Amino acid sequence: MISSRKRHLTKAASWRIIGSLDTMMLGWIFTGNPLTGLKIGLAETVTKVGLYYFHERIWFNLDLSRFTRLQSSRRRHLLKTVTWRIIGTLDTMVLAWLISSDPLVGLKVGAAEIITKMTLYYIHERAWHRSKFGLKKQDDEIEEIFN
Repeated sequence: MISSRKRHLTKAASWRIIGSLDTMMLGWIFTGNPLTGLKIGLAETVTKVGLYYFHERIWFNLDLSRFTRLQSSRRRHLLKTVTWRIIGTLDTMVLAWLISSDPLVGLKVGAAEIITKMTLYYIHERAWHRSKFGLKKQDDEIEEIFN
């Protein structure tokens, strides 16, 4: 199977919607201000779309064949979840701090989202693993070239 950029872009967009809604809620909870939560969520939408796309492309091209224990899709998805969460949490913490002007808000939102986002991301990854959207068989791609 060959994965298309369309798949990766759609996957990034669907995750960003879920992730931003989660961040907006956490920002609101920890600041008590829905507008601040909205600002944090919207800011991270911009930064994380790019970060997620590059993370996705790196993982797609990563050859883990020499690490037999990582070939399992569940283990791979778990490791992918952890690497993304590190990047995502650092980004959210900085944004929440800058927007709220309170470093403690950044730490609180970042700490809470470690749990909420890892759970949501793992479910998202498993759903996309089952999806055939944007996947082509190599034979289909050869056929497109000759037609």
